[in-house]
Amino acid sequence: MATLYVNASGAAAEAIERATPELVQDQVASRIMAKDQTLWGPEAEEEAAIRLGWVDLIEASRALLPSIERLRTDLSADGVNHLVLCGMGGSSLAPEVITRTAGVELTVLDSTDPDQIVKVLADRLETTAIVVSSKSGSTVETDSQRRIFEQAFTDAGVDARSRIIIVTDPGSPLDESARAAGYRAVFNADPNVGGRYSALTAFGLVPSGLAGADISALLDDAESISEFLGDDDAGNVGLRLGAVLGATLPLRDKIVFVDEGSGIAGLGDWVEQLIAESTGKLGTGVLPVVVEEDAPELSSGAPDVLAVHLVSPDANAEPVGDAVAVGGSLGSHLLVWEFATAVAGRLLGINPFDQPDVEAAKKAARGLLDAQPEAEAPNFVDGAVEVRGGAALLGTAHTLGEALEALFGALEPGGYLAVQAYLDRIGEAALADIRPELARTTGRPVTFGWGPRFLHSTGQFHKGGSAVGAYLQITGAPQEDLSIPERPFTFGELISAQAAGDAQVLEDAGRPVLRLHLADRAAGVKQLREVIEHLSGTAAKDGNG
Repeated sequence: MATLYVNASGAAAEAIERATPELVQDQVASRIMAKDQTLWGPEAEEEAAIRLGWVDLIEASRALLPSIERLRTDLSADGVNHLVLCGMGGSSLAPEVITRTAGVELTVLDSTDPDQIVKVLADRLETTAIVVSSKSGSTVETDSQRRIFEQAFTDAGVDARSRIIIVTDPGSPLDESARAAGYRAVFNADPNVGGRYSALTAFGLVPSGLAGADISALLDDAESISEFLGDDDAGNVGLRLGAVLGATLPLRDKIVFVDEGSGIAGLGDWVEQLIAESTGKLGTGVLPVVVEEDAPELSSGAPDVLAVHLVSPDANAEPVGDAVAVGGSLGSHLLVWEFATAVAGRLLGINPFDQPDVEAAKKAARGLLDAQPEAEAPNFVDGAVEVRGGAALLGTAHTLGEALEALFGALEPGGYLAVQAYLDRIGEAALADIRPELARTTGRPVTFGWGPRFLHSTGQFHKGGSAVGAYLQITGAPQEDLSIPERPFTFGELISAQAAGDAQVLEDAGRPVLRLHLADRAAGVKQLREVIEHLSGTAAKDGNG
């Protein structure tokens, strides 16, 4: 019996009714499960040929379980009671969902913010082991995190080699260097699975299993739904969900995710990176927007917004309006959303397995690190906030509130606002409360991403998707900076270059970007929240929110 259901109404139901007959006729479901790389057109064939390993990986993934369990037992015997995952994008988001849902502890370090790294280094270091996950084996964030931990272990008198576990593709630079260094364990993932489709590979299973999650049951869930995904039938939940994602364009290109008792912690964040990075290219795509219950987007009635309600697998909920309700077990969710995203790629006429615009921000950041330019002078300073932006955007603005109003004024009728916070996502998590306030103020969908992790997910959509976004970038001065062993830059310089590089690419593409730097983080966050609350209140009084 299938372990996930998709119930639709309004525009979502219309999309399913319109698109699934053709999907069935073209045998899309059975061809995906047969790894037919021709489904997405000639230009995508080469990439698709090496990215479809996720459709039948259950048995290969099961083979990892004994090694994971043995290592977990051995680590416990050595007194290790704290696990840190150093990873970005799909390498960190899937394990975070799996472990939070299971109620087991895993510290996810997917940041280059010095303040966040300092806190993690200070937390039970002598009884900590780290999992370093990088598909390419050359990810700058994870390489830097590995280096600082290796030094910290050594300085604390701990054998670093015994506390470092690697997950990477076979033959990657990290695979070779890790084996040469003699690290505790090296797990190789399937090279024919892209990072964002890797939830059920070693990238999702190793850190989750070592933390204590029941990954065998997770694979059982996925296997139970995989039996149905190859059916060329209108009732196939993967085809139905793919139709919702890919057949509501051009009007319904903002998919708003709200959790209403799914029982799966952080599922929307994982789905967000999967869909945004897979579909946001060639000037099209689907923008996922993760929101809270009662978020403004859910009642806006905007013609370009579709709501996805993540609900209990037992509810069999029926949505109202232009919406879809999806309920299921975690393992089935992971596999079905991957399948549906591939289906949406076919409907949209794009390759769902590449990410052509992600590299642009990386190159810009590397260039800034190499050049080490002096910090750009702000346009003006208001309290604890340094304000930067193009003259065409800021005009005569000379206060933080006026600068924000200028950015909101640059929003197009079918646009969205993306908040990009290059800060400590754990210590400064409350900043995310500005998201619904901004949605009320602008009347448009608002995404909130923590930098630099969003660069590996929604960052692709920002540069490759529909050119209707406006961007609010927030950076902050760290309390203390950290040197990266054997690297000519610090963590503070790295995160600054990542933020500046991304802003540069967006501005070069003609996107409106407002950059706010908090010279004093606590004071700056307080000031920003107060200004946004004031603007939200004003908009509500004027009837514009």
